[in-house]
Amino acid sequence: MSRSVQTGLVHSDYTAPAGFNAYPVPIHHASTVLFKDVAAMRAGTWKDKQSYTYGLHGTPTTFTLEAKLAAIEGGSCCLLAPSGLAAIAMVDFALLATGDDVLLPDNVYNPNRELGNWLTRDFGISARYYDPMIGAGIAALIEPNTKLIWTEAPGSVSMEVPDLPAICQAAHARGVLVALDNTWSAGLALRGFELGVDIIMHALTKYQSGGSDVLMGAVITREQALIERIGMAHMRLGMGVSADDAYLVMRGLPTMKLRFEAHDAGARQVARWLKGRPEIARVLHPAFEDCPGHATWQRDFSGAGGLFSVLFQPSYGEAQTDRFVDALQLFGIGYSWGGANSLVMPYRIQAMRRDWPDQGVLVRFNIGLEAPQDLIADIEQALGRL
Repeated sequence: MSRSVQTGLVHSDYTAPAGFNAYPVPIHHASTVLFKDVAAMRAGTWKDKQSYTYGLHGTPTTFTLEAKLAAIEGGSCCLLAPSGLAAIAMVDFALLATGDDVLLPDNVYNPNRELGNWLTRDFGISARYYDPMIGAGIAALIEPNTKLIWTEAPGSVSMEVPDLPAICQAAHARGVLVALDNTWSAGLALRGFELGVDIIMHALTKYQSGGSDVLMGAVITREQALIERIGMAHMRLGMGVSADDAYLVMRGLPTMKLRFEAHDAGARQVARWLKGRPEIARVLHPAFEDCPGHATWQRDFSGAGGLFSVLFQPSYGEAQTDRFVDALQLFGIGYSWGGANSLVMPYRIQAMRRDWPDQGVLVRFNIGLEAPQDLIADIEQALGRL
């Protein structure tokens, strides 16, 4: 058939020869998925991963990343979302309806708290907050309409480590599901499913990417019925991710464990040095004995990563600690963690927590992959600005 030049620009008879293979997973850029024939189109369904229907519901690139992430956690099902917060929202909208109740730890990631407040205000879903150290005592807070309990291990600002097995046992006795934000440990240092958790969420933006250049989240389960419910929310909310971003996360996975261990070693070295400084009242690092939940961390975790916080002596006010933060040269001021660059962030923790017991300004550190002795020297010169 004779074709015009314009049609030739759109259609080609060329097909690349089969047999090409390489280590990187191919990047499939696709919104439209092509079907072999009408019968194949009608036989396919987005509800399983045995066929492809539309780019939003998955391509070989995203399916491969989902399988890798599920394997890291010891799960069987995974769904990707455009961010960690999007993954949290996907779980909430899948499992909660008007009249239901959700429990969140008082040290929860603040956007999750804001989402809980929104659910209460506009959707008729009550979001209540509990002491992260409550353990089995959470049984007293479970109401007949409680459907979901969020956990975060540890809290990503104040670092308390919850007793997950105790919370899960109390929840399951009343038929309540437990979701874990496992971003702090990257799924490497805490085995959530083995402790009884039903759903695990990650902000892949952090250690999985490792490059401070990707926003993505994931929800992982072991239960097919759960992933089907969450999958409906995934479809209805249009939670697609780009193939390029999926590729970037996959590129970071082979080095994630090595990076995590380097972050952990560097953070402990810096934290130990800070613990000896007279300006610091407390170092909130789960591997240290005086951090709330340390014994639980020892029991349940195999590592710690690069994120911890400190409390300055109450004699130092916010203006002074802000001056300290501004004086740091190797630390960027930013909310994230898990990348090669160290970060610092001052928090007004008393405004964030209902019953915060300590005085003093809280400052959170993410220790990157720089030499720890250089970071210590930078902190020391900045402390001189207090």
